[in-house]
Amino acid sequence: MVKFSKELEAQLIPEWKEAFVNYWQLKKHVKKIKLSRTNKQSASAEFTHDFSRSILDPIRFIALKVASTTKHFFTSSNNNTDEIIQVRSKSMDSDEEVLYQTELLQLFSEEDEVRLFFERLDEELNKVNQFYKTKESEFLERGEILNKQLQILLDLKQIVGDRQRRRKSNAGGLLHRSSASFSSTNSDSFSENPAELNDSSTEMSQTDEVVAALERNGVNFMNSASSRAVMTKKGKPKVAMRIDIPATTPARTISAVTSMLWEDLVNHPKKEGSGDFINRKKIQCAEKMIRSAFVELYRGLGLLKTYSSLNMVAFTKILKKFDKVSNQQASASYLKAVKRSHFISSDKVVRLMDEVESIFTKHFANNDRKKAMKFLRPQQQKNSHMVTFFVGLFTGSFVSLFSVYIILAHLSGIFSPSKEIAYMETVYPVFSVFALLSLHLFLYGCNLFMWKATRINYNFIFEFAPSTALKYRDAFLICTTFMTSVVGAMVIHLLLRAGGFSPSHVDTIPGILLLIFIALLVCPFDIFYRPTRYCFLRIIRNIICSPLYKVLMVDFFMADQLTSQIPLLRHLESTACYFLAGSFKTHEYATCKNGKLYRQLAYVISFLPYYWRAMQCARRWFDEYDLNHLANMGKYVSAMVAAGARLTYATQSNHLWFSVVLVTSVVATVYQLYWDFVKDWGLLNPNSRNPWLRDDLILKNKSIYYLSIALNVVLRVAWIESIMRFRINPVETHLLDFFLASLEVIRRGHWNFYRLENEHLNNVGKFRAVKTVPLPFRDADSDG
Repeated sequence: MVKFSKELEAQLIPEWKEAFVNYWQLKKHVKKIKLSRTNKQSASAEFTHDFSRSILDPIRFIALKVASTTKHFFTSSNNNTDEIIQVRSKSMDSDEEVLYQTELLQLFSEEDEVRLFFERLDEELNKVNQFYKTKESEFLERGEILNKQLQILLDLKQIVGDRQRRRKSNAGGLLHRSSASFSSTNSDSFSENPAELNDSSTEMSQTDEVVAALERNGVNFMNSASSRAVMTKKGKPKVAMRIDIPATTPARTISAVTSMLWEDLVNHPKKEGSGDFINRKKIQCAEKMIRSAFVELYRGLGLLKTYSSLNMVAFTKILKKFDKVSNQQASASYLKAVKRSHFISSDKVVRLMDEVESIFTKHFANNDRKKAMKFLRPQQQKNSHMVTFFVGLFTGSFVSLFSVYIILAHLSGIFSPSKEIAYMETVYPVFSVFALLSLHLFLYGCNLFMWKATRINYNFIFEFAPSTALKYRDAFLICTTFMTSVVGAMVIHLLLRAGGFSPSHVDTIPGILLLIFIALLVCPFDIFYRPTRYCFLRIIRNIICSPLYKVLMVDFFMADQLTSQIPLLRHLESTACYFLAGSFKTHEYATCKNGKLYRQLAYVISFLPYYWRAMQCARRWFDEYDLNHLANMGKYVSAMVAAGARLTYATQSNHLWFSVVLVTSVVATVYQLYWDFVKDWGLLNPNSRNPWLRDDLILKNKSIYYLSIALNVVLRVAWIESIMRFRINPVETHLLDFFLASLEVIRRGHWNFYRLENEHLNNVGKFRAVKTVPLPFRDADSDG
């Protein structure tokens, strides 16, 4: 049977952990009561043993038993008249806050410990009650705002619908009149129009009613004295409010920048009383935003309901433990007070959840409740034992095939510098791409495992859908499947080479394998984790098109991963050149490396990840006006300069470029280390209660953090190899480069855990467990 403390730890909301009942501290108080009681009982036993035994001892023992049983019976039967404790509630004058305070009506043998226990219990009850009230009021206020936003949306949809119907009817009437004018007089052509005019006036009156309703909700239309004034010359409704559609796509971003330049730089601000033109596209975007806001509201209400029920169970459990230790019946009196408290007695959350369900079903799911529940209550993926089985199967297959590959490579002598230099120059780059990618996938699986074990809510941080989010077993399955396929292809490649097949045909195997994986990545069928594959492609698109797309946490997190995979991108460049230039037929592997375009592309590829990341920082500064993003952009610019200097030094080895490489690399490394420790990890705080760390740590062993700091420093200075040049022959050079690239990937996987730990602790500090979705409608007067 699982202990309740472990069950509570597994079910509580991580971001609200500090607001839950501190069940573990209360258990310590109960243990103190038990220990005090045990000590006093042992002392009294020693005192009685000092006297000689009497023949009346059995009679005394029976009398004491009967007396204690009788006392217990009367205490339990007359609970109202002979209570052990009394819980009083008193209201504060300044606020509606209610505080609970317990008074002991009977003396306990462990009075000090019992008093401290109930004082702490009162503090926990008041804390839970106050937090619940605060969150409840926030969600109720959010619900009212969403109802107003939804009503505005429905009214605007009606106005746009009326406009389109009127335009169609006018076009139809105009066509009818033009055809009738050739066959009848003017009086006859107008004699058929009163019904049409009556319909038009009815629609106009309905529009007037909608406009009046919108004005009652605080939305002011331009010159809304009549419905004609609502329309512009082109027939589009114009309102004196703003529709804030986030610039999440390139088209919206360009439009927002153009509007800002037109208003600010050209000094042509909008005229007083201006508003936004309403069209169907804007209404669709606003509808999506309001729908997402309702989903997040429902999720927050569900979390608050879970918070209430878990705390109720915690109070019940700890009071039962107290009753068992003290041999008293205090739980009934205290639980009455708990049930009367606001976080249990209030039903506003449940009623608001029902209201959100009905609204969402009606307006966003076409009255299909089953469809609505898929949005509001997405089902979690169930763990499958088959995934674990295949992870073990492919791991064993990989180890076996890799052992076979090592034996075959040794027998064929492909790593001998005097024999097969071509193998390292042609086939090695392709297979190293797969190896580095597999290593990164493995480390990401380790990250997922550690985040889950330490209760870091990575799905909320990355805004992943719980029903399709990748779990650590899935990441390990993808990694092992990937590596088993790659090593299998490497073994087949060696066997075919040893069998005397044409090298021009054999060397196409790595290229075919690469094409297979690319085709699998973009496969449109719902197989092989399609939601994850498409999410990955969408993130890569956002990174490549930076800064046109709005930057989310997952976007710049993935871009940081790319900055650690520059060797992989370089290998992809050489692979593409090798196959596209047809070098695999002639085995002229030096053709690409001697080309001027190839050398220029090396600079571009080395700069691109840092450039993308810098553009993301610029976009975040544009959206948030936080100067820290500009400082972060400076870090990536310094990394670009250092990377360019090292590439130039590789071809122009002189003292001048050595000095440039040394200076730029040291500056970039110090910049990066400072940002890693202080900004990304939140460490090196001299005033922290954990020396040179931070106040809150998820890992209990502090020495792990100090070791991680030292490891990150060592791995950050691996660039020293590029200027020291520890190279003996081409084969060892390639192996050393691969080893250093692997170290950088390992450093990034190690960095990932602490980066997300710091982000999670920031959410915990702000009790942020629900995403705040921006709302589309606001008054034009609130632009300032």
